[in-house]
Amino acid sequence: MPSISSIALSGMNAAQAQMEVAAGNVANAQTEGYQRRALQQSPQPDGGVSTQVVVAARQEPALAADMVAQLQAKNAFLANLAVFKTGNAMAGALLDKKA
Repeated sequence: MPSISSIALSGMNAAQAQMEVAAGNVANAQTEGYQRRALQQSPQPDGGVSTQVVVAARQEPALAADMVAQLQAKNAFLANLAVFKTGNAMAGALLDKKA
């Protein structure tokens, strides 16, 4: 069973991947021939998430949606970071009690 830290880390990695995909879509919105990308996230059986970059179903520029996706990715990263830090603090407190 994965630890809280590894589950939170997978969430941070997924958020970073979402940020990169959305930023790439914004940067290339006016590039002829560019195909928008989307990030598919799948839950892992024991916790955490895996990601896969795919060609987006919607190909016309969607700058507002991509900007919102960047904000969501930022907040998801920060939430998972808080879980990561709290898990580490709890493990440290447990080790302090045993010592």
